Amino acid sequence: MENPIKLTEKYERNGWPSVKRPDIKPPTGWNLSLLTSLERIRSHALSSQGQIACIKDGETCSDVFTMSADGGWLARITTERNLVAYWDDEIPAWSPDGKWLAFGIKGHVHIVSSEGGLPQKITDFTTTASGPRWMPDSNGLIVTVERNDTDQLLLTDREGCWPRALTTDTVGDHWDAHPSPDGKFIVFNLRRFDDLNRLDIVLLEIDTGRQVTLYGKPSTRALSPKWSPDGNWISFISQETGREELYLIQPNGEGLHQLTKAGEDIFQYEWSPSGKQMLVVVNRGGSFELMLLETESGSMVELRSEAGIHSNPNWAKDASFITFEFESPTLQPDLYRMELLSRKITQLTFSTPPALHAMRKKMAVPEIVSYKSYDGLEIPAFLYRPEKSNGAAILYPHGGPKDQYVLGWDELAQYFTAKGYTYLAPNYRGSTGYGQEFERANYNDWGVGDAQDCLHGAKYLRTFKEIKPDRIGIAGGSYGGYMTVASLSRDPEYLFACGVAKYGDSNLVSSWAQCEKRLRLYTEIFLGHPADNLGIYLKGSPINDARNIQKPVLILHGLLDTVVPPEASEEWVEALRREGKTFEYKTYDDEPHGFLRRENLYDVYERMERFLDWYLLPK
Repeated sequence: MENPIKLTEKYERNGWPSVKRPDIKPPTGWNLSLLTSLERIRSHALSSQGQIACIKDGETCSDVFTMSADGGWLARITTERNLVAYWDDEIPAWSPDGKWLAFGIKGHVHIVSSEGGLPQKITDFTTTASGPRWMPDSNGLIVTVERNDTDQLLLTDREGCWPRALTTDTVGDHWDAHPSPDGKFIVFNLRRFDDLNRLDIVLLEIDTGRQVTLYGKPSTRALSPKWSPDGNWISFISQETGREELYLIQPNGEGLHQLTKAGEDIFQYEWSPSGKQMLVVVNRGGSFELMLLETESGSMVELRSEAGIHSNPNWAKDASFITFEFESPTLQPDLYRMELLSRKITQLTFSTPPALHAMRKKMAVPEIVSYKSYDGLEIPAFLYRPEKSNGAAILYPHGGPKDQYVLGWDELAQYFTAKGYTYLAPNYRGSTGYGQEFERANYNDWGVGDAQDCLHGAKYLRTFKEIKPDRIGIAGGSYGGYMTVASLSRDPEYLFACGVAKYGDSNLVSSWAQCEKRLRLYTEIFLGHPADNLGIYLKGSPINDARNIQKPVLILHGLLDTVVPPEASEEWVEALRREGKTFEYKTYDDEPHGFLRRENLYDVYERMERFLDWYLLPK
């Protein structure tokens, strides 16, 4: 039997539930209905004909829309894409001639004409397919499929003809293919199974199938390979220096050199049509700034440095303007256009409802702070201070762990800060954006050192005179949910008064066995295989310390989760019940990893709010 454990949507509790506090009202100008009504516009691509394709996350779908780069209404292209978390979705791909658009729907690649019509599925030849990449003739398409537990690249066309396998070896996963301008070669990423911390840049000749590794070094990640417009260079990002910098190499393997020496991480980049410049997004301590790079010299100038997150830069065909996405702690994500000559900025989409826009001047802009952990390591963090403190604080560890809390839009942070909570989001060891050494500081150490970073975040909050020491809670999702569980179960000082664990883990061994392949391998990047490192897995599993829990816990999980299996929360709740601990437990039968559907999100936020209000605010 593949899955003998049958889980159904339910609510359980042990101890009295956190009923609504009638004496506490929503902050002025805010309510949960507003908070859950927000739509996200994201993942855009600009065509050679001046059309923009993007994805809009609504209440029930993450559908594809198009619009003119001059502005105007969004036109809906798809009507049945499931809701997808923005961090786990793909960007629609325009054909080079701008006449066709490719994207995924329910695990298959579809295309549609720029003139309209219903999307047509072109990958019936396989069970699932993703990652469409157009050939230069605007007819051929490279797609990614899984075969024998390995991601492989296939070549098909707009009609969905029987594919030709471009890669077949099983040494690793083949990702992110990009064809050369003449269509004779592709360059792609190879993630080797014998070194999961390694990503190679590989060149493949399409006619012969001959492969050459252009760049590959032990325990070194190289990613985002792209061709220069003339085909003379291949660019990529490598972490060889300890930072993610841009490199160039010729297709014959000669001329390798480091193009940027920013000393900071290059997040994204895009060649100009002439090849003389690149748009580059640089991560500066959680602010992602938009730069213009000269490819001859490697020098960069600032295009836009407003604190926030610039992403997905695109060039117009004649290089007269660019498009990009931007969000900040006080601005929802939207699409923008910049005229390169005048630097004039035009906002193209407007996702913020008027009720929220009216609150912008009162929204909190986080301070970038740091504090020392148990071993002296400096932990960077983002601190939201309320206009008037209610004496309580929430520590929010991000997911990942290979991720970073950044200067982006966070509606929950704004809402709780408006209620008077102090809100601290630490980038604990293992976070990206601070160099390879910091990023790998939690290897073979999940749930131990990084949990101490969270506990010392609570100690840092205790130094604030307006915060009561017994009114600090911890709440997080995914790895942040795991951090919540680990912190509460490994805290002899009881620094946290309560915790909220959204789709988090507690038993690394059983979760590794039950999650999907990509997550098993993701875990092995940090901890190795459990057959080899069982002690590390057990040490990192707070379920073994459930008896130490002294504070109430709220557990929330979706039953369609394939990242952290819902059985993980089921197992954690069973341990809490066995030890007689106070908890509330709610599952959702139509939610994957993360809560996406509006009615569920409203329920999640409502449960979180009353739980935190009950245990953190004075009676």
